[in-house]
Amino acid sequence: MVRTVAVIGAGPSGLTSIKSCLEEGLEPTCFESSDDIGGLWKFKEVSEPNRASIYRSLTINISKEMMCYSDFPIPADYPNYMHHSRILQYFRLYAEHFKLLQFIRFQTSVQSVRQRPDFSHSGQWEVVTENKEGEKETHVFDSVIVCSGHYSYPHLPLKDFPGIKSFEGKYFHSWDYKGPEDLHGKRVVVIGIGNSGGDIAVESSRVAEQVYLSTRRGAWVIRVLSDNGLPVDMKYNTRFVHILFQLLPINWLNWLGEKKLNAMYDHTMYALKPKHRLFSQIPVINDELPNKILTGGVMLKPNVQQIRGSSVVFEDGSVVDKVDVIVFATGYNYDFPFLPPNVMHKSDHRVSLYKHVFPPTLEHPTLAVVGFIHALGAIMPQAEIQSRWVTRVFKGHKKLPSKQAMLRAVERDTKDMNKNYIISKLVPLQVDFVSYMDDIAGEVGARPSLVWLFFTDYPLFKRVLWGPVTAYQYRITGPGKWSGARQAIITQFDRMCQPFKTRKVEENQGCSVAGCMLKGSLTAMVGGGAAYYIYHHPPSYLTSLLSKITLWST
Repeated sequence: MVRTVAVIGAGPSGLTSIKSCLEEGLEPTCFESSDDIGGLWKFKEVSEPNRASIYRSLTINISKEMMCYSDFPIPADYPNYMHHSRILQYFRLYAEHFKLLQFIRFQTSVQSVRQRPDFSHSGQWEVVTENKEGEKETHVFDSVIVCSGHYSYPHLPLKDFPGIKSFEGKYFHSWDYKGPEDLHGKRVVVIGIGNSGGDIAVESSRVAEQVYLSTRRGAWVIRVLSDNGLPVDMKYNTRFVHILFQLLPINWLNWLGEKKLNAMYDHTMYALKPKHRLFSQIPVINDELPNKILTGGVMLKPNVQQIRGSSVVFEDGSVVDKVDVIVFATGYNYDFPFLPPNVMHKSDHRVSLYKHVFPPTLEHPTLAVVGFIHALGAIMPQAEIQSRWVTRVFKGHKKLPSKQAMLRAVERDTKDMNKNYIISKLVPLQVDFVSYMDDIAGEVGARPSLVWLFFTDYPLFKRVLWGPVTAYQYRITGPGKWSGARQAIITQFDRMCQPFKTRKVEENQGCSVAGCMLKGSLTAMVGGGAAYYIYHHPPSYLTSLLSKITLWST
């Protein structure tokens, strides 16, 4: 029986893993190489090797209700999109509230994790750590949860940029970027149009002479603001929208989404239009980038062909001269250097993990990876639901399928990802946020049932169906049920509105005729959509409920 658990890393995934261990009666010990919690969200003026790094101005692009843990709402007065310092404050509140700090050994790095000689019998692991004085210690644990993330190893592909050695200016990876202070009056080329590349291009354009943003594929760019100023994820990341994605052709949904984005700013005219469709890759989230393109502060350019001294030549033949700085926003490699190589197998570009958590070839399921996932949603709720499943497996409440079944599942997942998304070495996995959360919640026994809520709590049913898929939904029922989940869902828009209440204004009452008609038509659509969804995803208890009704009627 698993009792002791080593948790590697005290970032958002590590914190929730400690808590999940405690909920299942396990004994966690967390090893954190830095002097504080927060992982990625702990800002440092100088980037440290083998650790994630962020820039001074970083603000998260996921709204607070969509990123918080399932039983600890973010304070109502916090802004909807938070600066990294506020996010770190939230993690500290979480750790203090659930008394997690006592289980963390700070400034202690994990050097190696190896199976014990009697692993086939015990399933135990030998963990070697090193403290800040350089002293090494060997521990034995019944199980291990790896929460080291995947933004620690910058990908700097200099060999793909002929002439880089001749460059007369300065170049660095976005991992080293802290702010625009050294870019005043400079001519800057940012390579890569992910979220970091977009942020750095926008911020540096405020002080630089000119910024050029180079991209191989282009990108769909969305705003954090939606209709009426609502956070875009609270508006569209709903179960109803998810049901529509199961019902309607993806090409039609792509057309509709692209049409809406182009109505705000034509991606072709702005030179942003990518080679892929909207829902084939996570979009760039940046409200300011289109404005900076419009005002000339940022110019879009194709991929870099070569570098000649202080000149950068692009694939379309255009040349930018007198370049002072090149910023490589070229993503990250992923690695688990402390794990034995035979544990982490590859399936195409991705690590071969069952449901992105468990290595399928181990004789005992006593090692798990939490937080190594990529979706259009925050890592906090995803890591939390993963850790709840992991600890139930460790405790013996849940069993994994056979090795062969897990390997087949990994291959199916890989094929599905390659079919539905643009997958590469740097972006080796992507999942649909709601589908994945529901899948793992089903393993936990905490997946909310629309049918059950419809008959037992209709006001809550409406909010679960129409409202955002917040993590509170996974505390309504099952193991780990939280008595405050219903109220948290009911009041989630109140917390969203709270930061705006800084000046009293007269509120509009009632809804417009057009708004009411639209809501009525959508309500009419949902019946058919829900019936179709339930038909293809029947809850396990529905069959038993129907059989009981039949028995009673006879």
